[in-house]
Amino acid sequence: MWRADIEWHGLQIELRPGDQALADAAGISLHCEQQQDFADTAALLSKLDLVIAVETSVAHLAGAMGLPLWLLLAQPADFRWLLDRSDSPWYPSARLFRQSRPGDWGDVLQAMAQALTERWAPASASCAA
Repeated sequence: MWRADIEWHGLQIELRPGDQALADAAGISLHCEQQQDFADTAALLSKLDLVIAVETSVAHLAGAMGLPLWLLLAQPADFRWLLDRSDSPWYPSARLFRQSRPGDWGDVLQAMAQALTERWAPASASCAA
């Protein structure tokens, strides 16, 4: 799923043991020290082309800011996400990716990877005129 032509940024504030090593191995830039409050997080979010998140305060902040948001939802999802929808009346800029089976993120990540490919074709796929 990782593409070399996309920069990945992690906005998780508190890291567990081993998270930094995993992020480094995956080429994800972490911004823990740059986030003291929601204003700092909002400033970072405003610089991104797309926010991909599970249901967290960062996802809600991005949605409230009207930023492009892809939200990965567990099954069953919280009631606020309604049923059988890929959009949200609360956050018009959000696209919802839902688990089809509890605990199985494979289909969600596959759908998201396909959507990334559709939204941003790899640079090598572009045609020359």
